[in-house]
Amino acid sequence: MNSAAAYTPLMPTSANTFSNAPFYEGNVSAGAMYPPVMAPQANMFGNVPGYEGTVPGGGGFLPPPMPMEPVAPPQPAPENPEWSIPSLSENAAREALKEFVSSHCCYGDAPVTQGVITSMEPFNTFRYRLETFTESRSTDWAHKPHEGEPADFYAQPAPRPWEVQATPPKLFSDHTEKIRVPYTSSVKQCHTCNAAGTEQCKECSGSGKKTCPMCNGAAKSDPACTHCNGTGKDRCTKCNGSGKNQCETCKGKRQLLTYIELKVEWKNHVEDHLVEQSCGLKSDNLRSVKGKELFKSSQNLVYPLLGFPNPAVSQASERLIKEHQTNYGKTSRILQQRQTVELIPITQVNYKWKDKSYVYYVYGNERKVSADDYPETCCCVIL
Repeated sequence: MNSAAAYTPLMPTSANTFSNAPFYEGNVSAGAMYPPVMAPQANMFGNVPGYEGTVPGGGGFLPPPMPMEPVAPPQPAPENPEWSIPSLSENAAREALKEFVSSHCCYGDAPVTQGVITSMEPFNTFRYRLETFTESRSTDWAHKPHEGEPADFYAQPAPRPWEVQATPPKLFSDHTEKIRVPYTSSVKQCHTCNAAGTEQCKECSGSGKKTCPMCNGAAKSDPACTHCNGTGKDRCTKCNGSGKNQCETCKGKRQLLTYIELKVEWKNHVEDHLVEQSCGLKSDNLRSVKGKELFKSSQNLVYPLLGFPNPAVSQASERLIKEHQTNYGKTSRILQQRQTVELIPITQVNYKWKDKSYVYYVYGNERKVSADDYPETCCCVIL
């Protein structure tokens, strides 16, 4: 696998910080640390190029290696596609409206049963969709309670960020995985409790007592509070009166295993372009429906569609592909791209009811309905 590019190393960090691991310098702890157990002193290591600038809280995405696959050749438009969509019948249009009305408790069905369809006009439109499936990597210092794991720091050089093995999920699906980078682990005393295993109880500030909840601290009330025997204080239940609790950082283990954590994120970036359909139906309505698939292609890197019968589709393809490769190619590795062209059925239905004209739209393979001016609605309250 190709390795990540090297960078100019930073100045060595001091011994009271996390140890410098090869390719991961700059992963610096914000808290004081102690000499590691079973691991060399931090100042014994020089800086090795790889992850300079990474600090607790995340050091940003790491530039990916150069793509290993050749660029795909330009793709032609689909050959001899079936462009037509069967026209919607009046019965189907009426059934779609009937189902729409039945899903609204405040809508009456009189316009459905009594209305007369006067005309139906198709406004079928294209949707171009581009999906870019990427993998990005970032690092951060991490720690966990030490439970006997061996410290492998500098047993051998740590792998470079893009050399760490990670199994991707199914193509075009989002997933995140966190991996402990091999040969970066060392054992250190817990910086929160100074290796005591306990810390001051936050509930009682270490006193072991709290204000009596029954008398609210009124120790000399008359008669004296029977709950606290007139002391005004009650035993802290959080620490059982000891004033101390188990350290949350090391869970009482007193030591921490510190290491560099690699975050691998797979993400599918999806962007659609709808060709203007000029019938008045809002474009947002079309985002939740499917159409007739005319073309689909998946490659490592796709090329714009050439010679598509509708120029707007070719233009959208060229623009979105350029934007995706510019926006995602610098900070992540593009694993696969997929482009799809659909023809979405849209029918404008004009009808009359009580001598007035109205319109509704039936759209998508699901035959959803949009009827903003439906004439018989009311406001009701369900008790």
